[in-house]
Amino acid sequence: MKATTFLILTVLGDDRPGLVERLAATVAEHEGNWLESAMSHLSGKFAGIVRVALPAQRLAALRAALAAIDGLTITAEVANAFTPANGRHLNLTLVGHDRRGIVRELSQVLARHGVNVEELTTHTTSAPMAATLLFHAAADLLAPMELDVRALQRDLEQISNDLMVDITLGETL
Repeated sequence: MKATTFLILTVLGDDRPGLVERLAATVAEHEGNWLESAMSHLSGKFAGIVRVALPAQRLAALRAALAAIDGLTITAEVANAFTPANGRHLNLTLVGHDRRGIVRELSQVLARHGVNVEELTTHTTSAPMAATLLFHAAADLLAPMELDVRALQRDLEQISNDLMVDITLGETL
């Protein structure tokens, strides 16, 4: 049985058509299996993160091939096989007037309660009937089983009062 290596690829470059196809083709050419990814267009740049599995003996060749893709900066870090984390899965949404420090203050509260941010997406939109921006965030969180959700909610509501934002926290199954 062949040993399997798991890689986390981070990808950054000027956005243009065909980048994902080139990356996917390179992974496939080296017997890699594209397991999961998150990719985005941000201010003219293509940014992505990809988890792949491949035969261990193909690792060096894949790294060399990735480095040869023109116009992309790609890092490839060896990772452990996926094992589901234990804990309580929570989701959080936030909408409020955009200002510096929202993510910092939110992440400080989460860290203080031992909550890990597993996935975070953010964006801004124009506020209806106003000349301001609204900041939107959605997060998937992993919390310790013993988490006092009411205490976390109270701390989040305090941020909500300070930042004039709407925060929703819920538990997923």
